Amino acid sequence: MLRNNITPRNNWQKAVENIGFGFHSTDVPYWDESAYYSFTNAEIEHIEAATNELHAMCLQAVQHVINNNLYAQYGIDAATIPLIIDSWNNDVPSLYGRFDLCVKEGKIKLLEYNADTPTSLYEAAIVQWFWLQDFDKTKDQYNSIHEKLIAYLKYVTPYLKSNNLHFTCVKDSLEDLTNTEYIRDCAIQAGLNTTLVFIDDIGWNSTENTFVDGADLAIQNLFKLYPWEWLMHEDFAQNIIAHPNQTFFIEPAWKMLLSNKALLVTLWELNPNHPLLLETSFTPLANNSYVKKPLLSREGANITIVENNFPLAETNGDYGKEGFVFQALCTLPNYNYNYPVVGSWVIGQEAAGIGIREANTLITDNKSRFVPHIIG
Repeated sequence: MLRNNITPRNNWQKAVENIGFGFHSTDVPYWDESAYYSFTNAEIEHIEAATNELHAMCLQAVQHVINNNLYAQYGIDAATIPLIIDSWNNDVPSLYGRFDLCVKEGKIKLLEYNADTPTSLYEAAIVQWFWLQDFDKTKDQYNSIHEKLIAYLKYVTPYLKSNNLHFTCVKDSLEDLTNTEYIRDCAIQAGLNTTLVFIDDIGWNSTENTFVDGADLAIQNLFKLYPWEWLMHEDFAQNIIAHPNQTFFIEPAWKMLLSNKALLVTLWELNPNHPLLLETSFTPLANNSYVKKPLLSREGANITIVENNFPLAETNGDYGKEGFVFQALCTLPNYNYNYPVVGSWVIGQEAAGIGIREANTLITDNKSRFVPHIIG
């Protein structure tokens, strides 16, 4: 894995905007094509195999939590538990997820799993692929995300309550809207009828006991780029609990267990000393070198990195009331003070490609950049 400096395309902003990528820059650049990462075929095969193995271990972890009633460790309310159990026992399929990996010196370590509402999907599937066509179309990229999304949406279709799939996200996030609309486009290509409705505009028909969109049409199936833990704290969560089978959700409720960092503790307990895992506990580690992470957080918020009892880095935020985990310290590789995290995508049940985000600090936060990659 090498980092290579290059000259960005002339007028690259227009090039990415032409394919619908409108959040390439804010107060800091997000899309960064002044560099790219290159991988050998062997490295990609290693990442792919590791991703598939981690996915299998995560499914085992879900069954373990359910069998042993470990929901309290995950901070999950009793009222939510039946939704998790029902969706798991009914084999409700999962569309996607993103493992965040440290790839360093030939080794791969799981940092965390973005299993419920992962973003950077559009960048990984589409934006970096179009960049590659301009940069060097003779090269390859580890990226079958788009094809696998369409194929798996076709697979999911028989599980739906109808051929109509609603899509929702918050109104004020162009990033969330872009990712949602991208998956919606894949659903259209898969033959589904689709409707976008912002989460703020979803209503409830008390006569039919069903959620409805702005046109008062029943929402029988819903893709939500909105975390389950937020959903279950909304006033209308009582309707989901009282009528659990009225709406088919993507992602399913059982993904709550995988989007929670307590998963990292469960994985370690089930697979101690596994080469892909880092020791993780609910209490500080004995060697006094660890990363303290909230059970539920986003964009690198409320993270503390400690080495030999000395704090190396820390971020603020509004997370942590549910509790924390303590994960063995694994510092990211340093490419002249650029620290990359490899996001490895699972679509359906298969590894599908990678996207790389890098920051200038050891904590990957909301100021991180997306950098493309090639094989070769």
